[in-house]
Amino acid sequence: MARKRHKPEEIVAKLRQVEVLTAQGKSVAEAIRSIGVTEVTFYR
Repeated sequence: MARKRHKPEEIVAKLRQVEVLTAQGKSVAEAIRSIGVTEVTFYR
């Protein structure tokens, strides 16, 4: 399985997207799944 390296700008954008989704009432797990990242990767 090939790993995709995210650029720093992409990482920041995805983290902000999770913040927005959780502020809208989604659980953190749902928000992480919706951006297409595993929980392990998100917390790393």
